[in-house]
Amino acid sequence: MSRHTHARMTLAALAATTALLATGVPVIAQAATSAPSASQQVADQQAVAARTQLLASATQQAPALAQSIGLSGQEKLVTKDAVVDANGNRHLRYDRTYAGLPVLGGDLIVHQDSNGLTKSVDRASSADLAGLGTTPAVAAPKAQAAALAAESGATLNAAPQLVVWISADSPKLAWKTLIGGKQADGTPSRLQVITDATSGAVLSKTETIETGTGTGVFVGQVPLTTTQSGSTYQLKDGTRGGQSTVDMNNGTSGNGTLFTSTTDVWGNGQVSNRQSAAVDAQYGAAATWDYYKNTFGRNGIRNDGVGAASRVHYDSNYTNAYWDDSCFCMTYGDGASNTHPLTEIDVSGHEMSHGVTAATANLNYSGESGGLNEATSDIMGTGVEFSANLSTNPPNYLIGELVNLNGDGTPLRYMDHPSKDGSSADSWSSTVGNLDVHYSSGVANHFFYLLSEGSTPKTINGFSYNSPTVNSISVAGIGRDKALKVWYQALTAHMTSTTNYAGARTATLAAATDLYGAGSAEYNQVATAWAAVNVGSLPTGGVTVTNPGNQSTAQGSAASLQIKATGGTGTLTYSATGLPTGLSISSSGLISGTASTAGTYNVTVTAKDASNATGSTSFTWTVGGSGGGCTPAQLIGNGGFETGSAAPWTATSGVVDNSSSQAAHGGSWKAWLDGYGSSHTDSLSQSVTIPAGCKASFSFWLHIDTAETGSTAYDKLTVTANGTTLKTYSNVNAATGYTQQTVDLSSYAGQTVTLKFNGVEDSSLQTSFVVDDAAVNVS
Repeated sequence: MSRHTHARMTLAALAATTALLATGVPVIAQAATSAPSASQQVADQQAVAARTQLLASATQQAPALAQSIGLSGQEKLVTKDAVVDANGNRHLRYDRTYAGLPVLGGDLIVHQDSNGLTKSVDRASSADLAGLGTTPAVAAPKAQAAALAAESGATLNAAPQLVVWISADSPKLAWKTLIGGKQADGTPSRLQVITDATSGAVLSKTETIETGTGTGVFVGQVPLTTTQSGSTYQLKDGTRGGQSTVDMNNGTSGNGTLFTSTTDVWGNGQVSNRQSAAVDAQYGAAATWDYYKNTFGRNGIRNDGVGAASRVHYDSNYTNAYWDDSCFCMTYGDGASNTHPLTEIDVSGHEMSHGVTAATANLNYSGESGGLNEATSDIMGTGVEFSANLSTNPPNYLIGELVNLNGDGTPLRYMDHPSKDGSSADSWSSTVGNLDVHYSSGVANHFFYLLSEGSTPKTINGFSYNSPTVNSISVAGIGRDKALKVWYQALTAHMTSTTNYAGARTATLAAATDLYGAGSAEYNQVATAWAAVNVGSLPTGGVTVTNPGNQSTAQGSAASLQIKATGGTGTLTYSATGLPTGLSISSSGLISGTASTAGTYNVTVTAKDASNATGSTSFTWTVGGSGGGCTPAQLIGNGGFETGSAAPWTATSGVVDNSSSQAAHGGSWKAWLDGYGSSHTDSLSQSVTIPAGCKASFSFWLHIDTAETGSTAYDKLTVTANGTTLKTYSNVNAATGYTQQTVDLSSYAGQTVTLKFNGVEDSSLQTSFVVDDAAVNVS
């Protein structure tokens, strides 16, 4: 599996279709028709059938479930969604009615095991509705007048509807009225106004148009699929649910005009060509669709196989973009002076993820739940951006970095340190829910960054990050891929419309349990990351020290081993007992020195936080003897990469990796060279001294995964010792799983030898060379 989507691999995946390359703003774009392969059509049909059956089962169970979970006789469950985990566990999501009235804030999720037995229920509210009257004292016209009076210049979108409104577990009979207008920046407004049906007081005003910002993105060459109808080409994607892009012609009403062409060329590299922004929007929609399907098996925004519409050139000088669930569409303005279309890919991923939220948890767009709604779009939009991996917009943990609305080149939001924007919250407080939802989202954005990357300063794709935490809690992170899976599982299987930050912690811990098991390392890191943003406490045990595995060093050889720990408050300090003679540990956890005395040592390393809470781990360290022949020893340091860093290897940035896209041979970490599908070189090297008189062998486990076909060696991995080639591998050697490779190094006895892996990838189609559990054994 590749790290990123790229051109030749995408074309190959389309089998016999004719997918052409399309560009956005800067380059001429070209596309052609294609249709799903027969096998893909069958797979999609099977997925739709399975989902239909699951929803039907949820509906069939609804009456009995309503009774079993204690709802009153006047309450009914209405199926909204259902998902099933890999182990067969089911999560049935229901809306609720009372005496036939919709219950706003009454949604719930029933969790069942694989046998259909109910295990637990997550409720948006625990309010008891029994006995609530359903006759309003205030008539609909008065409620409508109150709603219109609540917003200057508003017009009626939908007449008042009698509902049950639950806020803070207090149910009331109320009127729901939808009114329309324009927000300050020109974004359409569709305001939901809740009016007390007894007193006529306005209880709530919530905006249902969910917005974000961006600027025209220069996407470069990207795959694009269109539809041919006779001699006319349409910007409509039949392989992704009929997703299409229309021209709003700078208007604000109507359905727009579908982009068509008499040729298969789209855009000319100029903003003045209206097709250029359309190509960006169509590609962004496709990238979002592909990310959700390839990562989570989700078949479109609503998981029903239906593609969303994209609308470009909306209004004049409109500097925003928004998702509107009522039209199931994504809308982009042309920006200032109509010359800066807001068609950046993370805008697409962000806004269309609002549609995913609406189809699942439907987080209320106000207070803490509104912050979680916005953060979900930032989080999943970041996932789309990393998946697309555009060279013209390198993926990062910044939001809207190309917009420059601040006028100084700074992004709109920073996930690693949200308060850097001057408004967002780094951590939770009791006042977070009072912030604008784009700023209260900072708490969840910060959590996601910490869960993905940890709290240690680092540079990724040329972007530098530094993520301070509450009480200086140390977070190791579980990798971006796992963090995204945890958030998506929480959104789709555990969050409800009223979930707040405490509830989000509970939901993500439940998601980590679903995916990785209760008490797993991933579970503990979820708890640790939340504690680091002041939501809940550290997992039981406080400080956890990662066991590096048993170590071996030749007598007289240098050692370097970085110990890692997570949790605790303040800076962690390290100590050790039982170290081999000549080795010592620094306060930051680095064991180093020269092992001078042979023997087997029982080592215990302890990490202590600022409150004196401690955690420990133990392992053996064998030092090979000298004289009277060669003492068996293993010379490679960090051969399994389980320290999570390269040392004592020297490696290209990003080579030492724990993402789930490529599994490790043992443990969680490995070295992943190449896999980008573009011209790229990765290297990994370490020097060892082989004692005189010893036999030596260099072994490692290798997995090669490729998108290349045929017998031509396009991408190569060379293994060298002091510059001499020992082994050469290529895409032709790709195979399922790992194989152990062994090379004789006996000729280097008495020398220091530098062992190096060098992977070179050409411009198209990925090949991944994955190395793990390396060792140099002497005897």
